[in-house]
Amino acid sequence: MKRNILLLSGALLLSGCSENWGWYVVDPRTPNGLANLKFMMTGAYNTILMSLMAILISVIVGLLIALPGLSSKPYYRAINRTYVEVVRAVPILVLILWVYYGLPQLTGLTLNVFWAGVFALALSDSAFQAEIFRGGIQSISRGQYEAAQSISLNYRDTMRFVILPQAIRRILPALGNQLVYMLKMSSLVSVIGMQELTRKANELVVTEYRPLEIYTILVLEYLLLILILSAGVRWLEQRMNAAY
Repeated sequence: MKRNILLLSGALLLSGCSENWGWYVVDPRTPNGLANLKFMMTGAYNTILMSLMAILISVIVGLLIALPGLSSKPYYRAINRTYVEVVRAVPILVLILWVYYGLPQLTGLTLNVFWAGVFALALSDSAFQAEIFRGGIQSISRGQYEAAQSISLNYRDTMRFVILPQAIRRILPALGNQLVYMLKMSSLVSVIGMQELTRKANELVVTEYRPLEIYTILVLEYLLLILILSAGVRWLEQRMNAAY
């Protein structure tokens, strides 16, 4: 993977020889190119922070929504299915616009662009997290529940100490995949003015008129972030498997 990135970077540098392309706008060897690169990278903090906050909230909400789906009572299962189906049916871009523009009129609560983006991303992802948790918990054998009951554990302690630790180990790859998805979808929050990576790139395109070069750097920024994130998830998965 690293070799492919180096080859791509080399190809971009070589293509800069073409008079029709203007890689000088992102050339770190020139003052203007270096300034442009620094300007684009200033959006990385908001992208990462927003994605992490959103995934944390969505995991908590998703777990709370998943538990009624495991109930033997139809009423509780209906709550789970209704939430999942409704939230999953709404496109994430529409949800971002609704939370930022519609929610304040509905509740009187004004959100800045950062928290509007966090809540919209978390709300959208929580439906997927609920299904991931439900599938992971249901994959645990019935014998684990019976063993917990044999030592007089109640439902809460059974979930906390017996079922969820095993389920999380099984669903960790899916959770990592959702974090990658969240990182990519955070680019849509640029439509409401969030100063993240995509918004910074759009602003630079307006001033430099070099969309190909600037958006190529944007692609590489997201690629680098996702590669680092994926490596971290794999490391955590290996640690958990080794401990198990």
